[in-house]
Amino acid sequence: MSQLRLDPLTGRWVVVSTDRSGRIGAFRRSTPAHSDDGRPCPFCPGNEEETPPALVTYGPSGDWLVRVVPNRYPAFENPGGMRVVHLGPVFTQAEASGIHEVLVFSPEHAASWADLPDEQVDLVMKAIQARVVEHASVNGLRYSQVIVNWGRDAGASVKHPHAQLLGMPFVPRELADEQAGFARFEGSCLLCTTVASEESHGYRTVLSDDDVSVVCPFWSGSPYEMLIVPRRHGPHMDRAPEADVLGVGRAVRTALRRLRDCVDDVAYNLVFHSAPYRAAGQFHWHVHVVPRLTTPAGFEAGTGVLVNVVAPEAAAEDLRNSGDAAAVGPDE
Repeated sequence: MSQLRLDPLTGRWVVVSTDRSGRIGAFRRSTPAHSDDGRPCPFCPGNEEETPPALVTYGPSGDWLVRVVPNRYPAFENPGGMRVVHLGPVFTQAEASGIHEVLVFSPEHAASWADLPDEQVDLVMKAIQARVVEHASVNGLRYSQVIVNWGRDAGASVKHPHAQLLGMPFVPRELADEQAGFARFEGSCLLCTTVASEESHGYRTVLSDDDVSVVCPFWSGSPYEMLIVPRRHGPHMDRAPEADVLGVGRAVRTALRRLRDCVDDVAYNLVFHSAPYRAAGQFHWHVHVVPRLTTPAGFEAGTGVLVNVVAPEAAAEDLRNSGDAAAVGPDE
């Protein structure tokens, strides 16, 4: 029988309907995006002229291990605050001012986050944190969104693994909904409570150590969805202790390896959620792992209600069994 489960972060209902996983083609076996169109990869060493000049590089002199460049096709540019113009009773617009950057994980063209060694994961996380700190210092910006799109079905247009960092003059709806979820929760922190409850039962816990917990949340809206939560409470990733930031990066790496072992090299999105720069109130920064195994249909589009065909309890068991559950931090 299908179930309705409430996502306390957003207040939205999710349908868990495991019988639907037996449909022909219920899972799409997506492969990562490729850029084999005859042009050089813009993110590979030696092709640096294919991107705008680097904002910052990390690595030994003369070489780079992580590189941050402005996005050539920015969704947000020219930060300077948000100026809203009303063109009529139902027509409101504003310039998309802000920052849009690309963070290249590694010189290696095929090294996804799941393939990075400890020291490279740590460097990527340090670079992400440093760029968000930089964004927060820019007048007119309110929030930074860090995302990773892996695979064409997840929105990637270049195979070389990279993240996108977007500094925006407004707080997006998804983040505002999560802020409201924390405010609605009666008690302590919503995610601290979630981690403690999940670990006390173990049904949906995938990985855990002294710094990080990874769960398939009770309210998962898609198959093998994961939530990565630093154990130490804190609203802002840019202000988090280094141990937490690095621990989350390594947990992301291990979770993605488990996902690949379970369901092959499928497309996925990583979404980092941190409180807006100057936000007050309860929040706990975290990372969503959203595999793109199914295609939303008319019901999802018409109602906003997600339908998950794999119960998160079953997904967590699969992910636990796909590797050494003790290995969260070190390379597996």
